[in-house]
Amino acid sequence: MILFKNQTSTELAAALADLEPPERLIRQLQVAVVRNGATEVPAEVPHYSWRILEKIRERTSIPRLTLVDKIISPYDKFAKYLFKGEGEGQFEAVRIPLMHRPGDEKYIVCVSSQVGCALACAFCATGRMGFQRNLATWEIVDQVTQIQADSDFPVRGIVFMGMGEPLLNYDRVIQAAQIFSEPCGMAINSKAITISTVGIVPGIRRFTAEKHRYRLIVSLTSAISEQRKTLLPIEKVYALPELLSAVREYHAATRRRITFAWTVLGGINTTREEARALAELTRDLPILLDLIDVNDPTGQFHRPSSEEANAFRDYLTEELGMPVQRRYSGGQDINGACGMLAAVTGAS
Repeated sequence: MILFKNQTSTELAAALADLEPPERLIRQLQVAVVRNGATEVPAEVPHYSWRILEKIRERTSIPRLTLVDKIISPYDKFAKYLFKGEGEGQFEAVRIPLMHRPGDEKYIVCVSSQVGCALACAFCATGRMGFQRNLATWEIVDQVTQIQADSDFPVRGIVFMGMGEPLLNYDRVIQAAQIFSEPCGMAINSKAITISTVGIVPGIRRFTAEKHRYRLIVSLTSAISEQRKTLLPIEKVYALPELLSAVREYHAATRRRITFAWTVLGGINTTREEARALAELTRDLPILLDLIDVNDPTGQFHRPSSEEANAFRDYLTEELGMPVQRRYSGGQDINGACGMLAAVTGAS
């Protein structure tokens, strides 16, 4: 059985090639299912025979996630959705509102690519779950299809920053990004699709070689290897020199400024030593540093005080000489912020 939302329109046409369906019909069906949330192949489409539609209906299926729970923050209107697919485990997606431009109100959706995560970053709730499985392409795509159907404004961006390490489910993540960006899919600009990694070097090199136009963000969090090992165990596999080598190759191929994410941990990675190490590590490399305050309900890690945060920004300004921005981490009150997704119902 051929599954909709599991391939691009070109791949869908190839899978149905023996039926010789018109390309325009395939594109119309892709729009109906992926963007508009149709749950079955329509019985009638203007200008096309009911016979070809019947044959497509017999050969295909339109899978759909089960919505287990949804909660909206009364504070900042972030919305968290808990889904179940056809495999084990549950996973979450977060709808991020961008309502600051009248007439251009829109959403970004933070999607999951795995159930759980094997990388066990010290401050991440998903990492404490362990790894259960990779999501299928359609399970990634349907997160956005369902959220779009539930939204009063369009989804205009995707970030692969939910549960899981996207580059450990590389093929399905890239395929989902292609479906999101193709004109008869979600029609989202490739540059508005961001894939985040904690530092899977072979994945970064493959991403570079394949010349994808999606944005890449690398989670760094520490520029001191021994400290990074305690926070991001992937450092023991792909150490900073190897990671930066891959990142430099990516920059050389794309000429894009590199975005590094830095989870700010009070009393841990906010020192001048860290700022100096980061400057040395990224010398001659144009970067943008995204500072993200930690969200850890366990209390093991805490956010820096205002004084500590300001001092760290000063250190970065003096040592780094590159753009630094503080990213707003919304949905904290519903456990929907960065590092808080753990596939539980409600806000707790």
